This record gives sequence, structure tokens and C-alpha cells, in this order.
Amino acid sequence: MSWVWAIIVGLVLGVLAKAIIPGKQRIPLWLTILCGILGSFLGNAVAGWIGVRHTSGIDWIRHVLQLAGAILVVLAVDGLWSTRRGARSRSTR
Repeated sequence: MSWVWAIIVGLVLGVLAKAIIPGKQRIPLWLTILCGILGSFLGNAVAGWIGVRHTSGIDWIRHVLQLAGAILVVLAVDGLWSTRRGARSRSTR
């Protein structure tokens, strides 16, 4: 069941990250979900490093860190994806 939650959280974080980033990101949905999952892991790691991973009530700081991680991962992957797709389309001409 934890994989299902990871996919759901990845989808939500990835889509939110794409909505926050200005411009159009050309990565497919499956890659958006992976970026959201990686961003979630990154945000959880940072929350653990700064000591706010487990707090009483809703973990707003951890959730903001997860979203920030997803934004960073989407930005990085979109740049790599666009570069790779651009190189592939140029080589087929």
C-alpha cells in the first residue's frame, strides 16, 4: 500500500510543481510522477536534517520542503528531457 501512496503523492507534488513553475514543462505524466516522488524523498531528507521531520499536528514545513524538492527535480529533469528530446529530433532530420 505504501507504493500506492508514493504514486499518489508523487502525482500531486509533480503536478503542483509544474503548475508553480512558469512556462511549459514538456515532460510526460509518468516522469512528472517520478519527479514528485523524488522531490518527496528529497524534502523528507532535508526535513530530517533540519530536525522538523516529525512534529505535532500537520507537518507544514515538511510538506513545503517536499514541494520545493519536487520543483527542483522537475526543473532539472525538464531541462535534461528537453535537451535529450531536442538532440533526438535534430538527429532524425
